[in-house]
Amino acid sequence: MESAVGRSRIEELAGRALEVRRDVIRMTYTAGSGHPGGSLSVTDLVTALMFAELRIDPANPNWPDRDRLVLSKGHAAPALYSAMALRGFLPRDELLSLRRIGSRLQGHVDRNKLPGIEASTGCLGQGVGMAVGMALDGRLAGRSGRVYTIIGDGECQAGLTWEALMAGGHYRLDNLVVILDRNRFETDGATEDIMGIEPITDKFRAFRYETLDIDGHDLGAILAAFDHARATRGRPTAIVARTVKGKGVSFMENQFAYHGKPPTKTEAERALIELGTTL
Repeated sequence: MESAVGRSRIEELAGRALEVRRDVIRMTYTAGSGHPGGSLSVTDLVTALMFAELRIDPANPNWPDRDRLVLSKGHAAPALYSAMALRGFLPRDELLSLRRIGSRLQGHVDRNKLPGIEASTGCLGQGVGMAVGMALDGRLAGRSGRVYTIIGDGECQAGLTWEALMAGGHYRLDNLVVILDRNRFETDGATEDIMGIEPITDKFRAFRYETLDIDGHDLGAILAAFDHARATRGRPTAIVARTVKGKGVSFMENQFAYHGKPPTKTEAERALIELGTTL
């Protein structure tokens, strides 16, 4: 039976995730560009990481023994920026500067602009390699921090993703967790129509990863997967998170058109009503 403490924790995280989804809509509408669909699909994963899993300190973002998060699918930046603001890395009123010239909040995350961003990403397929390098470096340096990376399913069509994954398995990097946001869609349509990646769990296992397949919007399942990953020894962990593109906004759900299409004013107003607030 779930404890009252467990229920309270899940409810708190769900509330944070709702705030992030509202921010994603406001940010992409205000910018007039951006990627709402993949930001909404990854929201629960990012929220669980930022508020329950990662050992990080907003007052000391370069703490050597911190955990590191590499957002390989860098176009989902709005979700990460919102969670970071809620966590105290930046003022919340800065969120609406998304994609403006001179803003710290670029359309794809940039480690040279915003403290707390671990890697500049957006060229899909490179994040896993950077995460593997960080995990190997951490092991060699004797640091206790863990490395997490979130990848998109479109990235799993890229060869360099699998080269990096092979290295993670070869070096048995049990301080590495690869999270696949399996929302099933990319810019031009369904991944399985464009270049199928299934059976994806079998592929991760073949590359020597402890592999979990979960509902990527079930916060309890997400936290349990993180617990499992921390307890795993001698191999990295892969979490295949089955998600919904545009999760939380009915007319965006499972619609690949919203991969890189911001909402209009009418759509933003409708989305925010569904999310329990107003523009």
